[in-house]
Amino acid sequence: MGGDILGQILILLAASVLVLSVVRRFSLPPILGYLVVGMLLGPHALGLASDDEAVRLLAEFGVVFLVFTLGLEFSLARMIAMKSEVLGVGGLQMLLTTSVAGGIAWSLGASPAAAIVLGGALAMSSTAIVVRQLGEQLELTRTHSRFAVGILLFQDLAFAPLLALATALAVADDVLTPEWLLGMVLRALLALAVVLVLGRWLLRPLFREIARHRSTESFTLTVLFVALAGAWSTHALGLSMALGAFLAGMLLSETEFRHQTEAVIKPFQDILLGLFFVSVGMLLDLRLLLMQLPLVLLLLAALLLVKAAIVFGIVRQLVPNTRKALRTGIVVSMGGEFGFALLTLMLKGSAIDTGVAQALLTTIALSMLAGPLLVRYNGRIADFLLRRRSPKPTEVGLETAATRELAKREHVIICGFGRVGQNLARVLETRGFEFIALDLDPHRVRDARQAGDPVVYGDASEPEVLRALGLENASVVVVSFDGPDTALRIVRSVRQLRGDVPVLVRTEDDSKLEKLQAAGATEVVPEIFETSLSLVSHVLLFLKVPPREILETTEDIRHDRYAILRSVFRRRDAHSLDDPEHSMRQQLRTVVLPPGAIAVGRTIGEAGLDPKRVVVTALRREGIVGREPDDGTMLREGDVLVLWGTPEDLEHGENKLLMG
Repeated sequence: MGGDILGQILILLAASVLVLSVVRRFSLPPILGYLVVGMLLGPHALGLASDDEAVRLLAEFGVVFLVFTLGLEFSLARMIAMKSEVLGVGGLQMLLTTSVAGGIAWSLGASPAAAIVLGGALAMSSTAIVVRQLGEQLELTRTHSRFAVGILLFQDLAFAPLLALATALAVADDVLTPEWLLGMVLRALLALAVVLVLGRWLLRPLFREIARHRSTESFTLTVLFVALAGAWSTHALGLSMALGAFLAGMLLSETEFRHQTEAVIKPFQDILLGLFFVSVGMLLDLRLLLMQLPLVLLLLAALLLVKAAIVFGIVRQLVPNTRKALRTGIVVSMGGEFGFALLTLMLKGSAIDTGVAQALLTTIALSMLAGPLLVRYNGRIADFLLRRRSPKPTEVGLETAATRELAKREHVIICGFGRVGQNLARVLETRGFEFIALDLDPHRVRDARQAGDPVVYGDASEPEVLRALGLENASVVVVSFDGPDTALRIVRSVRQLRGDVPVLVRTEDDSKLEKLQAAGATEVVPEIFETSLSLVSHVLLFLKVPPREILETTEDIRHDRYAILRSVFRRRDAHSLDDPEHSMRQQLRTVVLPPGAIAVGRTIGEAGLDPKRVVVTALRREGIVGREPDDGTMLREGDVLVLWGTPEDLEHGENKLLMG
C-alpha cells in the first residue's frame, strides 16, 4: 500500500514538473498546470494516478497551510476593522447565493436541509486559488481584493455549520432541530475559545523560548505544530480545519515572528497546495463532461454569472465604483474546494441523486479550472463587460508607467531592498538622485510600492530584467543582497550587458571577494570588515591618533583586501536563525487605513501613537508621498502610513490606528 502511494506521488510530481515548465513558458498561472495534471492523470482520464485517501489528506494540509499564511496577513485588529467586509459583504453573499441556489434545489424536490447544503456548496469560492493568485499579482491590498478576502473569510466561517449539516445528513434525515443547532453553536464557541484564548497567552512566550535557542529546525517544527494544532482543535469539534489554521495564523501575526514564520512555512505550503490542485483536477470526469456537456456548460454559466452578479450588487452599494465592484464579483465567481467536500458528503449519505451530484462536481471543477484566469485577468474582463475601450489607468498601472519613464533617465539601480537597500534609497532621495530597486520578496515589494518607492519584483540576475529597468541609463548598480552567490550572478549579468557602469557589492564577509572582483565588481564592501574598520577608527581616535593617520591605516587595510582582519576565531555554535534581539530591531511597516479604522477622521497626533516608540515617517495619499507628515495631518480612508519602530511597537501602533 505504501509503495503504491509513493509511486502515485512520484508520478504526480514528475508530471507537475513537466507541465509547470510549459505553463511558466507561456506566463500562465501555475495553478492551471496543477489542475491539468490532475485532470489528465486522474482516474477519469489516463488512470495513472487515483484519487487516493492519502493524497487527499496531504492535499488538505496544503489548504490548511495556505489559510494559515492568510491569517498571518490579518491581525485581529485588522479583522475587526474589516467587519463590514467580512460580516456585511461576506454574510450577504453567503445568504443570497445560498438562498438562490438552495431555493432552486428545493423547488426541484430536495429536502430543506439538503437544499441548504447544496446552496452553500455552490456559494463557496476557492480561497486557495483567489488568495494565491492575488498574492502573486501583488493585489492583496487593492479594494476588490479586500472585499474578496472578506467574502472568503466569511465562507470559511460558514463552512463549519454547513459541514456539520452535511455530515448529519449523511447518517440521518432528521436535522436542523433546536438541539442540533444549539450543539453547533456551543462547539463553535468552544473552538474559538481554545484557539484564541490559549493561543494569545502561549504563542509569544513559546516562540521567544524557541528563538532563544537559535535553531532553525526547532523554529520550523514549532510553526508546523502551531498551524496543525490550530487545525486539529477546530476539526476535533466538528468544524473546518481551515478555520483553526486561520485563527492560529492571525494570532501569530501579532508577534514579532510573523515574517520568519512565513519564510519557513512557504515550502510546505507550495508543495502540498500543488497536490491539492492536482486532486481537484482528478475529480473532473472527461467522459461525463462530454455526455452532459450542454447541462454542465449551462450550470457553469449560471454559477459564474449569478455569483458575480450577487457580489457586484452588494459591493456596488458600498463602493461608488462600478469597475471595482465588478472585479470583486469576477474574482469570487468560481466554485471552491469546500463545495467539493460538501457535495462528496451528500453523495455518501444518498441525500442527492448521483447524476446531479456528478454534474455539480464537474461544474465546480470547471469553474476552478477557469478560476486562475478569471483572477489573473479580472481587470480586463471588467473593462470588456463595461465596454471600456480606453479604461482609466489604475494606480498600479500609473506606478508601472512611472517606473518605465524613470528607467529612461539617469538613475541608480539597487538590487535588494532590505535594510541596507532602503537606507541607501533614503540617502539618494534626500540628495536628489533617482533610483529603481528590485527585490524577490513580494511582501516587501508591496509595502515599498504602497509607500511610493519605485520598487519592482524581479530577479536582478536575469539580463532581460536589467534591460527593462534601464541598465543602459544607470549611473551606478548597487548589489545589497545577503547571499554572495546571488551577488556573483548579478555582477556577471550586469557585465554581460554593460562593461563601464560602476558595480558596488555589499557582502556579509569576504568568502567570495576575489570571485566578485574577477567577475567585474568595481568595489566589494564586506559588511563585517567595514563594521570592524569603523570600530578601529573610533578606538584610534579616542587614543589620540591623528585623523590623517587613522585614514591612512584604514585605507591600507582596504588596499590589502582586509587581510589583517581575517585572522579571527570563528564560533563553532553559529546558527542561522536570528536571535530575539535581532528580531526586535527597528524596521518599517506600511499600514493601509480601511473604511472601518478608528483613525480615519482623526489627525496623526490624535491617533494615539506613542511618538517615542512609533514614528510616522511618510504618508501616501492618491499616489502622492509626503515624508515626515505633521501631527496635525487629518487621516482619510485609504491612506497609507509608513511606520518606523520595533515589531512589537509596530503591532501595537497598527492596533491603535485600526481599533483605538
